[in-house]
Amino acid sequence: MTIRDDRPDTAPLPEGFGLRLDRSVRAFRRGTVLVGGHPGRLMALSPGGAEALRRWIGGAPPSPAVRRLGRRLVEAGMAHPVAPDPRRPHPDRPGPDGPGGGRDVTVVVPVRDRSESLERCLQSLDPGTEVVVVDDGSEDPDAVAEVCRDHGARMIRRPVNGGPGAARNEALPSLRSELVAFLDSDCEVGAGWLDSLTWMFADHGLGAVAPRIRPASTASTSGRSVLDRYSEGRSALDMGDTSSEVGPGRPVSYVPTAALVARSAAVRDGFDDRLRVGEDVDLVWRMLDAGWRVRYEPAVVVLHGEPTSWAGLLGRRFRYGTSAAPLDRRHPGRLPPLELRPWPTAVAVAVVSGHRVAALVLLAGSAAALARQLRGRGVPVGRSLQWSAEGAGWTLVGMGRALSMLAGPLVVAGALRGRRWAATAGVLVAMPPMVDWWRRRPPLDPVRWSMASVADDVSYGAGVWLGCLREGSIRPLVPTLRIGPADGSGRPG
Repeated sequence: MTIRDDRPDTAPLPEGFGLRLDRSVRAFRRGTVLVGGHPGRLMALSPGGAEALRRWIGGAPPSPAVRRLGRRLVEAGMAHPVAPDPRRPHPDRPGPDGPGGGRDVTVVVPVRDRSESLERCLQSLDPGTEVVVVDDGSEDPDAVAEVCRDHGARMIRRPVNGGPGAARNEALPSLRSELVAFLDSDCEVGAGWLDSLTWMFADHGLGAVAPRIRPASTASTSGRSVLDRYSEGRSALDMGDTSSEVGPGRPVSYVPTAALVARSAAVRDGFDDRLRVGEDVDLVWRMLDAGWRVRYEPAVVVLHGEPTSWAGLLGRRFRYGTSAAPLDRRHPGRLPPLELRPWPTAVAVAVVSGHRVAALVLLAGSAAALARQLRGRGVPVGRSLQWSAEGAGWTLVGMGRALSMLAGPLVVAGALRGRRWAATAGVLVAMPPMVDWWRRRPPLDPVRWSMASVADDVSYGAGVWLGCLREGSIRPLVPTLRIGPADGSGRPG
């Protein structure tokens, strides 16, 4: 796909924003051809555009035309905005006074009991932060009220528990601030966390931005249990270490509202309080449908209290799984267990079925087809083979994870058919956790990591099955076939 850098309908990035390329991007033909992003794109630039882009990344102020190019790169997942240089004032950025960098922000904290966690949460906020705590039917509301008084937070009390979505909705009508920051009561933030996120709202199309959420247990370096070390490497709320536009088909398809800063206008309709889990996914996708953009910025980290037992962790994953079918009913087709593309899938199926020669022939065909698409762009032919092989590899990983989550009985039945099928099933199931272990290098040995990962996936999958039975739908169990190339990283885009 070729994206021109002079489209008149592209709004430029705000003045003063810097830019950096995504780590997936590769440049060819002296920087005039960029390949990468999520999903994979090819962007052709003029020599002048390529040079102006290099200067901007190097720190030089860009022209409006180059800022329009920056917008296209960001939308394609090929680049990410960088905070303005505080030494260089410009009209789009407010002054740095107060939490939020001069922007009007109210922090909304839903809570049900857990007054000790609430104490730590409010203590971590910067002085002067406006806070509304919503007591969602606590059994001991007086303890919650006392914490609120100690920290100058306004409290709204709900007599009946309605869940986090309903609690947050209770606060929204009374807010008059430009921005609202949702923060769970078991979260702790760092100094200046709002300042580190709110500068992005100089981009008027941005509806929300989310920090990275990490387990609070990682703050300690000694005495960690296997559960702590597993959570450090794979928390259900941790969306990873890569900046991203948020949405279906992107590396980060949604962000949790355990910590989220949003434009009040973008969340005016509030959460769907019929959803006890998955309400954050629904909110984010409704924002996207309304035309807002959402970003994930892992440079800002918020600590979150994780379950303290395996039963708690796996139970949470089970509950999250039950949201798949209700979300699919609201957002059809956005939650497939696996996305398949024709060429990588054909290669993967040939590998699984033991047809090695066929797999090599199909891989060569996939590389040839991709090379034809890239012909004349200055991309070496070897890259086509590399990306095709990586695409097939990531498809195998996705197939293995789908088997673990949703097809346990099929795995067992296949294994009982014979030794070869047992070996194939074992390799497929083991592949995702081993690839994750290699990429993440968690503080846990690969055997225990793999066992915990499979249990994690099985728990989530059991929740998906239960949700599907309740909703009378099998769509969250059915893979999706998409036509198009894999992205520049080799992962199915």
